[in-house]
Amino acid sequence: MAIEVFNRREIKYMLNDDDKKALLSIINDYMDSDPFNKDGKTYSISNLYLDTESDELIRKSLEKPAFKEKIRLRSYGQAALTDKVFLESKKKYDGVVNKRRTNFILQDVYRYFETGEIPENPVTAEGKPLKMNMQVMREIDYIMHFYKLKPKVFISYDRWAFFEKNNSDFRLTIDTNIQTRRTDLRLDSPAYGNQLLKEGQWLMEAKAFKAFPLWFVHFLSERKLFKTSFSKYGTEYAVYKS
Repeated sequence: MAIEVFNRREIKYMLNDDDKKALLSIINDYMDSDPFNKDGKTYSISNLYLDTESDELIRKSLEKPAFKEKIRLRSYGQAALTDKVFLESKKKYDGVVNKRRTNFILQDVYRYFETGEIPENPVTAEGKPLKMNMQVMREIDYIMHFYKLKPKVFISYDRWAFFEKNNSDFRLTIDTNIQTRRTDLRLDSPAYGNQLLKEGQWLMEAKAFKAFPLWFVHFLSERKLFKTSFSKYGTEYAVYKS
């Protein structure tokens, strides 16, 4: 979770209950669980997606251009105002995702959204200086001001995450309980909202810059699983506009 900058391909698949059980029955032979998945349980992620007043970024994204970008604020679980969160930019070009992010204190990022001013000397709840990636922050700040972005959608979900043994390039995530709302746009509020997936659906995402491992390719073939273009924010927007 501490990685601030990386490039990779991200391919999504929709699983049913049987697919999910089949994957979890073999995955420990090939992958290690994320330390946040304690005792085999999911961990929660909350996001605020930022957009223009007219939802320009998501509307452009749904047109499937060669290049698209988004800005979001992320916390792991419900955050307190003094907790560290992550302000992220995510750009996709020709199938390759570039993700860049910086640390932020939640109360400081709320103030930044209101005033547009980057905090000069942020500190943690313990009074220690917060190390921000200022190069990433300047890039995000340019996008924020160029588009005049503001929080538009809250999206949370519960996640299993796995890293292939002896190969940090390949990662798998399985998301469930995807909830969305367009009010109460705060990460210090509880996770609640409209369910985005149907009962028995699970969103799996395979993430790697290089080729997927052979065992995973065999699993996809045996289960007859094919990639999907499902986007959490894109699906939320389609439901919202329907």
